[in-house]
Formats: sequence, structure tokens, C-alpha cells
Amino acid sequence: MEAFLDFQTFEFIFKLFVAMLFGMSIGLERLFAHKTAGMRTYALVSMGAALFVIVSQIVSAQYIDITNFDPLRIASQVIVGVGFLGAGLIFFKDEKVSGLTSASGLWVSAGIGISVGFGLYLLALIATLLTLFIFVVLWAIEHRLRKTKRFLEDNPNE
Repeated sequence: MEAFLDFQTFEFIFKLFVAMLFGMSIGLERLFAHKTAGMRTYALVSMGAALFVIVSQIVSAQYIDITNFDPLRIASQVIVGVGFLGAGLIFFKDEKVSGLTSASGLWVSAGIGISVGFGLYLLALIATLLTLFIFVVLWAIEHRLRKTKRFLEDNPNE
């Protein structure tokens, strides 16, 4: 029981919590935007990515003498796996594609979780804020641009 309550364990729990909060905040915006993936999805992806990084750090410490062991492979495979999740959010209807932004946000959410897992909290916070900026502010700009007559003339399918 003593090993369970050490400082490192609390640090791991803190990392999971921070990754969950950052992912959840992005998912909250997606929820308000009435998108398929919401708070739970983004929180789970971000926290899961952090968990994989934490596991890779623990395992790499245990196998430090093995020269061909690379803990970064785990993080890189997280990105591949999240790519498959993101692909499930993308829909094609007629000539229109939807879900790309949510899929991209899910992918970034995994990157945020990986950043938190490695203890790069400021980087993760900035990435979270930039993602929210993209989802909220850039959406408003795109929405206005799509309403302009010139945009509609240049893009008849929109």
C-alpha cells in the first residue's frame, strides 16, 4: 500500500486529471456546437493519451538497460489509433464532407494528452486555448465568409 501512495503516483493522477480537464474543455465547445463528439469523447482521448505516455515512462524506467526499447513508440501509436477514431467522425453526404473539424480536434486532443503525460503543462494549456480559438473564433469568421456573395460565387457547392 505504501508504494501506491507515493509522490509519483499523485503526479500521475494529477497528469490524468489535467489531461481530462483540457480535453473536456474542448469537448464542451463541440457539445455547444451540436457535434457528435463531445465532452466525454475529448476527455477520454486526451486522458487516454496521457495514460499511454505515463505507462511508457514507467515501463521505460523498468527496462532502462534494454537498448532497443523506445518509449516514444507508444505515443506515436496513440496518434495512429486516434486517427482511426477520427476517421469514424468523418461523413460523406453527396459531395459534402462533414466531421473533419471534429476529427482534427480529436487528434489535437490526443496531442494535448501526450503533452500532459510528458509533463509539458504550459504547452498543453496553450494548445487547448488555441484549439478553442480555432473552434470558436475561426468558426465565426468562416461563417461570415460563407455568407458573403463573393464566397458563394467562387464556391457554388457551398
